[in-house]
Amino acid sequence: MNTSIHPAGRSAGQTLMRLIDASARGFQYLPNSLPALLLRIAVAIPFWRSGITKWDGLQLSPGARWLFEHDFQLHLLGNTYPMPLPVLSAYLAAMGEILLPILLVLGLGTRFAALGLLLMTVVIQLTIPDAWSTHHLPWAAMLLAIMTWGPGRASLDHALARWYRRP
Repeated sequence: MNTSIHPAGRSAGQTLMRLIDASARGFQYLPNSLPALLLRIAVAIPFWRSGITKWDGLQLSPGARWLFEHDFQLHLLGNTYPMPLPVLSAYLAAMGEILLPILLVLGLGTRFAALGLLLMTVVIQLTIPDAWSTHHLPWAAMLLAIMTWGPGRASLDHALARWYRRP
């Protein structure tokens, strides 16, 4: 048992608990828009990075097209199936992975963008089922939080809503 006494008559454990409590109270002064903005940026980054690899200038890259036509398979109920409409799927994924992260970071149509990325996450999960715990679950959690709580004040959605409510 630790019987060391702090000069003010408190144990080291009590002092540590007071320090932790004071730090936790300090978080209440952070604006809610900060974690909302950070969530939007954090989930947008992997989709953006994936999206830019799918383009060769303004054309779909040959590698992306090949992946959708030959490599990507949907894993459903213990079986694998080819990607339906692989070229169209590749274009839609490539466009979504560029446009939706931009909208998300800007906070424009935020819930719509988050829903689009959540649906993409479901398809990616069906394509790469082993990445659930390392990638897809965190993405889904972040996107659901954004959809539930909205983009926060640091967003174009918020600015537009304020502008339209002006007398």
